[in-house]
Amino acid sequence: MKTNDLKKGVTVLLRNGWTAEIVDNKKGQTRMAKVFGDYTEIGSIYSHDIVGYLDDDGFLHDVDHTDKQKALRESLIAMGWGV
Repeated sequence: MKTNDLKKGVTVLLRNGWTAEIVDNKKGQTRMAKVFGDYTEIGSIYSHDIVGYLDDDGFLHDVDHTDKQKALRESLIAMGWGV
């Protein structure tokens, strides 16, 4: 599944190991999510930081990123802003 196809309410796994719940139905480089980390916060996350999603049965599935999302990630890594 592409990150653009993730719908509101889907639980995702982020690159840093935290989980989040998608809170919008938009597409693109950023998504709104409720992130469950040290604190629970709602805010924007980069789509390229989503590595997987949980289906209704609780199984984790990988996500596919668009070419633009992959390019943004590579640009941020080149600038030293990402892993």
